[in-house]
Amino acid sequence: MIHLDATHDPALRSWVESANDPATDFPIQNLPFGRFRRAGTTDAPRIGVAIGDQVLDLGAAGLVAAQDMPALMSRSANERVALRRAISAALREGNERAEPERALVAQAEVEMLLPCDIGDYTDFYAGIHHATTVGKLFRPDNPLMPNYKWVPIGYHGRSSSIVVSGTSFRRPIGQTMPPGETTPVFGPSRRLDHELELGIYVGRGNELGEPVDIDDAELHVFGLGLFNDWSARDIQAWEYQPLGPFLSKNFASTLSPWIVTTEALAPFRRAFTRPAGDPPPLPYLDSPDHREAGVLDIELEVWIQTPSMRAEGREQRLSTSNFSDAYWTVAQLVAHHTVGGCNLRTGDLFGTGTLSGPDHTGAGSLLELSQGGKAPIQLSSGETRTFLEDGDTVILRASCQRAGARRIGFGECRGTVLPARLARQNRL
Repeated sequence: MIHLDATHDPALRSWVESANDPATDFPIQNLPFGRFRRAGTTDAPRIGVAIGDQVLDLGAAGLVAAQDMPALMSRSANERVALRRAISAALREGNERAEPERALVAQAEVEMLLPCDIGDYTDFYAGIHHATTVGKLFRPDNPLMPNYKWVPIGYHGRSSSIVVSGTSFRRPIGQTMPPGETTPVFGPSRRLDHELELGIYVGRGNELGEPVDIDDAELHVFGLGLFNDWSARDIQAWEYQPLGPFLSKNFASTLSPWIVTTEALAPFRRAFTRPAGDPPPLPYLDSPDHREAGVLDIELEVWIQTPSMRAEGREQRLSTSNFSDAYWTVAQLVAHHTVGGCNLRTGDLFGTGTLSGPDHTGAGSLLELSQGGKAPIQLSSGETRTFLEDGDTVILRASCQRAGARRIGFGECRGTVLPARLARQNRL
């Protein structure tokens, strides 16, 4: 596990004054990584670190030699810690120097890109409260499949349609089976949903055939970001058996632009425990170190902004939950993914699956909030929703806070639904 050092000191202040604002997601204790370019240009991507309302260009500050995100992400744990300490020292109050100051760019003046080129993408089902609530919609007497508490469930997703926060996407089209019918129909999804997830970025890979031990698992993780795995529930219901989601998931998934590193998350760990009566993890998913501090305490929020809300500059929070309520941890997902010999590569992405809380206020999807579309959600604007409508924007936010530590955040993960592209649909 990553240990605390001077970079986590809650009293640490930066000469970038906006980083000292208690409300900022990006104090000097955070230092998340991302890729950017100057807005309105086609410049090559640069590697930056968020600090307050600014971006520190690491190349311009002389802190990295090349704009090579895979090379940075694949560094050893000791090398990453050394870079974090160097960045922290350069930004620390009292260490003002001309070079770092010239390397600052206002976040308002940059275009954020995907943090890295995503290789393979695996989506897990680690949120037990989501799995239970959704299971009850279809199997009231037996919501969880028999394997759920024994094995981390996952499927291989599509990486080419992963987009960065702020990207709008079109409502997907596909086959659905209307209730009571025997022939499917083709057209736009009518049950488009969001999914509140975290994305887990692989840093160092492993060799084919070489499993990663659970105590080494987080050495292979570079960091985490927010992730919205948009889902077409009606298309999914028709296509998912026997092999799982396909068109219902491959049209768009949205990532936040910043990767909050495992080093930054060190103050926000909890002990891993299982509820009384649940089976203990199998040995390859368990260890004393993991039980001591394998859980990450990350508070999560879902917000919605309908077109009418946007016209008035308003938005509404739909739910709050916490990653600590997930049934499977980051280390367990890595250990399980590799136990059969699968080789992970730098830039691979895991989705956690929808991270819902134990009650209705923590529902991480509209499927749960609207009870499968049976209970419309009343919005403060006077509108109702069962699923997303064209023009709706969903915003995910997350933060970590604990007594004795500085609050850090993840920024926003934002996406807007555009109408389906209907041209030629009958000829496809």
